[in-house]
Amino acid sequence: MLKFKIYNSNTKMSTLDKLNAVEFLYKHLEQYGDKKPDIEKSVQYALQETPSFGGFILEGYNDDNNVIGIVVINRTGMGGYIPENILVYIAVDNSERGKGYGKELMNKAIELSEGDVALHVEKDNPARFLYEKVGFTNPYLEMRYKKQLSN
Repeated sequence: MLKFKIYNSNTKMSTLDKLNAVEFLYKHLEQYGDKKPDIEKSVQYALQETPSFGGFILEGYNDDNNVIGIVVINRTGMGGYIPENILVYIAVDNSERGKGYGKELMNKAIELSEGDVALHVEKDNPARFLYEKVGFTNPYLEMRYKKQLSN
């Protein structure tokens, strides 16, 4: 059973804790992650260090106070037609996978979220099965258009 720390606009993270969280996510998201500056932006958004609707960072610790997993939830500022929250990142230490920690983190993050939660997952990501186990469904096909920057 994990112990949890929750950070948000009221409970700030130290600069060192933020750097460690970004590094943890970057390392343990592996090929399904993003660049460190993008991860840092989502953390700043959740903590309302940039103009945003906020959210929270959830860290799960073992009995030895080692970080086992981290979740980043950003609030969307919407509701009803778009979920109020987006689970931006969830990562479990790769040496601790398969022990139920991901499910524990996911359930705690859902419990702490006010409103519905959405997430994006690549179809070949094995974490997809965890998301389905806790109740996420895939009623839509997401499509994105990326604008080309002109010179």
